Amino acid sequence: MNDPSATEFDEVYYEKLMDGLEISEIRLSDLERTTRIDAEFYQKKNLFIEQVLDKWDKSAFSKCFNVSDGNHMSISDDFCNEGVPYYRGQDIYNLFIENSNPLYISKGAYNKAAMRRSYLKKGDVLMSIVGAIIGNSALVTSDREATCSCKLAILRSCDESIMPETMLIFIKTKYGQNQIQKFKRGAAQTGLLLEDFEQLFIPKFSMKFQYICKEYVDSIKILMDEAVHIYSEAEKLLIETLGLENFNPEADQYCIKSFKNSYGNTGRLDAEFYQQKYDEYEHAVLTYNDGCVRIRDRFQLIKTKCLRNLNEYHYVEIGDINIGNGSSAFNVVATENLPDNAKIMTRKGDVIVSTVRPNRGAVSILEEDNLLVSGAFTVLRQNSNYPKELLQILLRTEIYRDWLLKYNVGTSYPVIKDDDILNMPIPLFTNKVEQEVIQMVKKSQKSRRQSEQLLEYAKRAVETAIEQGEDVAIAVCKQEGVING
Repeated sequence: MNDPSATEFDEVYYEKLMDGLEISEIRLSDLERTTRIDAEFYQKKNLFIEQVLDKWDKSAFSKCFNVSDGNHMSISDDFCNEGVPYYRGQDIYNLFIENSNPLYISKGAYNKAAMRRSYLKKGDVLMSIVGAIIGNSALVTSDREATCSCKLAILRSCDESIMPETMLIFIKTKYGQNQIQKFKRGAAQTGLLLEDFEQLFIPKFSMKFQYICKEYVDSIKILMDEAVHIYSEAEKLLIETLGLENFNPEADQYCIKSFKNSYGNTGRLDAEFYQQKYDEYEHAVLTYNDGCVRIRDRFQLIKTKCLRNLNEYHYVEIGDINIGNGSSAFNVVATENLPDNAKIMTRKGDVIVSTVRPNRGAVSILEEDNLLVSGAFTVLRQNSNYPKELLQILLRTEIYRDWLLKYNVGTSYPVIKDDDILNMPIPLFTNKVEQEVIQMVKKSQKSRRQSEQLLEYAKRAVETAIEQGEDVAIAVCKQEGVING
């Protein structure tokens, strides 16, 4: 045992054995409030973030903001087509919550006493605290009446030390996200407890630097509003070209069909399938002056299976589609961690259409090659001169989103089938209309990308301020032209 060579061998063996592993030693007295001892909580990167923030005079989220969550009462019977916006976890992909596509509740439901605790105010910062997207944040920028579900935390400023815009950006930095992801709990259904907001910290930045953060956010909002406006104008142009700008389908509560024209032809007996409005949608498109085709006539259905022969994939699922602007994101997922439904390989330019809750308008044009997407998408590839941009806009219009609900099957998890999408009629537009719409879409995308770039600049400015000081961060901001020299 005293042989030096044996000791050297043991050390080499130990180093090889521990290669790729990490160990953190934590005193019992240093455990956090709920005495967590799970190893992930004490990863070195988590401890490093904590050490960096400890160099700052900082404040707990719950000290500079009043923290609550949204509505807990049952609300499903109060949803309606128009009313008060009701935001949920999946609506927080937009930096500004008003740019999302929420559900609506009646004014009567909104006025219930139990709902008042979840009323939103201009300047509130919302953050998702339940599910797969914990840590997304959005800002309330309107005084319009609105509320939200309990899957969102509401952060309302209670002093003037931290501006809402600063908190909005900080949450999105690695210093915000690391803390948030560290404190989430649960297995099948993960969540962040409201009590844990007292253990999330933000540096006390100077007001000079915080006003720079506000400049970033204000500039991003201008660009995003511009993108939304231009896209809405493109959608409006298509609807007006079809002559459907004042389209108001009948709201009959019954429909009489013969057996031959119902179950004998479709195999469907559910009353919802035969609503009169669906016939009116179809008639309006089929009788369009310039003609129409089926989607299958202009786009190819893609079913290319993923071989799973790589170490990791860029994976897109339903939650990665921004239903507010139609953009999509991806996550880098190790092959062994891919869900069973990660199935279809795609190309840049493919159109993906969610077959789950199609009324949400989760339709996107992929901007990168070799993305793996969920089997809950219908993947369409352009094989004609019919612009994919037109298809995306059409499927995201209120008319088509409602029309697709006709083909829902299932109860607890209703979906539509690929064939139902492929059989949808789409109008043929003149070249003039096509080119005008495409130019609008490109302008909208340009503004959106510029806003996304500004957000990255803002995150980098905050991270630089934390790591190198505010003076260095401000100098970087001047170089980027956000503030005047």
